[in-house]
Amino acid sequence: MSLIKKDGYDFAFNPKGCETCNGNCCIGESGNIWVNKEEIERLKNHLNISLEELSKSYIEKRGYKYSIREVKLAEDNYACIFFDLEKKQCGIYEARPTQCRTFPFWEYFKKNKEEVIKECPAIETL
Repeated sequence: MSLIKKDGYDFAFNPKGCETCNGNCCIGESGNIWVNKEEIERLKNHLNISLEELSKSYIEKRGYKYSIREVKLAEDNYACIFFDLEKKQCGIYEARPTQCRTFPFWEYFKKNKEEVIKECPAIETL
């Protein structure tokens, strides 16, 4: 598999790096895993559950937006509710939200490259 690059970023992503990772992008400090209406619908269909069940078990409203729930693992350590801790992989990979699909190419990391390099073993500097 080849490196994934994106204009405006001075690093690349090597998908092979995920094989040696413990899911660092899915585990860590608590945060928001934003989902919009289309992503909620995709998740509902992927899981083959009702919107009510999805809302009750997997997402929560934060302000005027929705976020995927997290599971507390330890003090200041959380995991996305869909992250399979045994397999060390995403349980909804095909239906994962845009936020997850676009990692590590977030605007934030343009100015905070060292942070993403420290977090993700798949990052390669150019």
